[in-house]
This record gives sequence, structure tokens and C-alpha cells, in this order.
Amino acid sequence: MKKVLIHTIPAVISFIWLITVNNTLNPFSLKGPDFLRFYLILIFGYYTSAFVLKHFRKEVSETILYCLSAVFLLGTIKLIIGINLGKPVGFLIIILILELIVFMIIKRSYLRFKLK
Repeated sequence: MKKVLIHTIPAVISFIWLITVNNTLNPFSLKGPDFLRFYLILIFGYYTSAFVLKHFRKEVSETILYCLSAVFLLGTIKLIIGINLGKPVGFLIIILILELIVFMIIKRSYLRFKLK
């Protein structure tokens, strides 16, 4: 139960920011810089919670892997929307590549922990 609470905190914080600053619950309606801020808050929160659990030698659960996959899917969908609209998406591509690299590192440590 504690792990689920730890994993919901980044989503709650990012959506509170989304509501207070942009007055919306739909992250797809945000324009470039606002979406990137929301997305970076979300990513930073989830990866921080994953590394905090790893630091305290707790198992990185499948829940965090599903959440990270959902966040990556959100970024990918916004990337496709941006490409279709002809908007510049360079920063989002860089963020998605870095996110994919870090996700693979976390996934590797998850598999290593499962094998023990």
C-alpha cells in the first residue's frame, strides 16, 4: 500500500499543477512549453520515486513500470499530435529518448532483482 501511495504522489502533484496554472485537466490541450513543464514534472516525480525506492533497497514494483510506460505513451501521443500539426517537437523527442534510456536502466534492475 505504501508503494502505491508513493507512486500516486507524482501524478497528483502534476495534475494539481495542471489545474492551478492552466485551469484544465486535459494535458493534450496544452501548447508546447506548458505541456513540456507538465511532462517534466510528471517524469521527474516518477523517476524520483523509483530511485528513492531503489535507494532504500526496496523492490521496484511492476506498478512503477506500468506508470512509466503510461507516461511514455502520453509523450508519444503528444509527439504524434505535434508532428501531424507541423509543430516543432525537438525537445519532446530528446526527453522521450532520455526517458527510454532511464526506463531501460530501471527495467534491467527490476529484472535483476527478480532473478535473485
